[in-house]
Amino acid sequence: MARTPARGRRDGSARVADEQRREDRRDGGNGRARAPRVEGPAPPSLNIAELEAKPREALLEVAVEHGIDNPEGYARQDLLYRILHDQAERQGTIFSGGVLSVVDDGFGFLRGDRLVPGPNDVYVSQSQIRRFALRNGDYVTGQVRQPKDSEKYYGLLRVEAINGVDPETAKRRPNFEELTPIFPDEMLELETDSIELSQRLVDLFAPVGRGQRGLIVSPPKAGKTMLLKSIAHGITQNNPEVDLMVLLVGERPEEVTDMRRSVRGEVIASTFDEPVEDHTRVAEIAIERARRLVETGRDVVILLDSITRLARAYNLAVPTSGRTLSGGIDPIALYPPKRFFGSARNIEDGGSLTIIATCLIETGSRMDDVIFEEFKGTGNMEIRLDRRLAEKRIYPAIDIFASSTRREDLLFTEEQLRQVWLLRRMAAMVGDQGTDATETVIERVARTESNSEFLTMLKSDGI
Repeated sequence: MARTPARGRRDGSARVADEQRREDRRDGGNGRARAPRVEGPAPPSLNIAELEAKPREALLEVAVEHGIDNPEGYARQDLLYRILHDQAERQGTIFSGGVLSVVDDGFGFLRGDRLVPGPNDVYVSQSQIRRFALRNGDYVTGQVRQPKDSEKYYGLLRVEAINGVDPETAKRRPNFEELTPIFPDEMLELETDSIELSQRLVDLFAPVGRGQRGLIVSPPKAGKTMLLKSIAHGITQNNPEVDLMVLLVGERPEEVTDMRRSVRGEVIASTFDEPVEDHTRVAEIAIERARRLVETGRDVVILLDSITRLARAYNLAVPTSGRTLSGGIDPIALYPPKRFFGSARNIEDGGSLTIIATCLIETGSRMDDVIFEEFKGTGNMEIRLDRRLAEKRIYPAIDIFASSTRREDLLFTEEQLRQVWLLRRMAAMVGDQGTDATETVIERVARTESNSEFLTMLKSDGI
């Protein structure tokens, strides 16, 4: 797997990049190198990203069209290379697109869908990055060329679009840090049908707004991943215009596969058996990608599982400061996760970044407790899961008394707000903030077809 060169170390990828930079200077260094001259009719253009997404059967059909002998005998990656090589020899156009990852030396690479280094990454020169004011996380599409004999990566010849807009227009976009944050004032409704109780309880007790910064505080085996998946389904079904990203850090491989198959959104993951540098890298490029989308006025939602494992990864990856907090965590290791979580905001002039992250408690680790204490006051929404409910196999195991959203009055109508407050008062009278009240509320919610019907029923029947 191709890896980006680190500062102070010149590996094979760095030497290849040096060669490609010299080639770019010979072309004028303006990102608009001249494409090969075509003699006669050119073959149809190919897109690397589209080829990578094709199943093997469809890829074999493309190989036959290009006259490749015995395509069944090639591995998938070799077959893809042969198709692109044949396209280049026939002077056909090759297009590619990916998320830009800029390395310390100033050049960058266009990464694929999973945002990790791969053999089909496209090299972007330093001069192209300067000319078009490219930033980490930009989705760049353009014409590329095959690697030459001494090169390892495809090279970007012509920039066609940046985040779906013309390159000259993209230069005038604002910086994320200059956008004005305000309180979330538009609710992301999650409720889809009567049997999805997780979505309905979140809408009632901890509503999610565009630009929310929320924590799902959970002990082990309390159903946090299932709750996160339920929230993802509600967002994609009720708010299809929202760009959804699910970021899994240090997760089990089977959980990653299940999430990719069940969620209609972009799933970015690093599993627990990968180096901590992979955990931090995917998190950084994911948040930069989200920031670039918000700069164009889009609404983005990131579901992170979990911010505890992300902080643990940074504790191992960052250089030590010589100071140690209780539990063995370095204070410097907390800054990158806080920057990640603090990026969530509602933008005054349009666009928003919503981040809902899980945070582990009651694990027996003092470090996890310290991480939770550091993040406890930074969010404006919190969902608390109760181990006692989970042990009784009552799901969703949401503690309705400890779960809430700041400034929920901006998300509910006046009538809805009065009904929700009435619900909280009635629940407090039932079980004195124990599990009995939550069980009763879940039972009553399950009897109705919608939250509006449930709230209306409160006036006449109560809990």
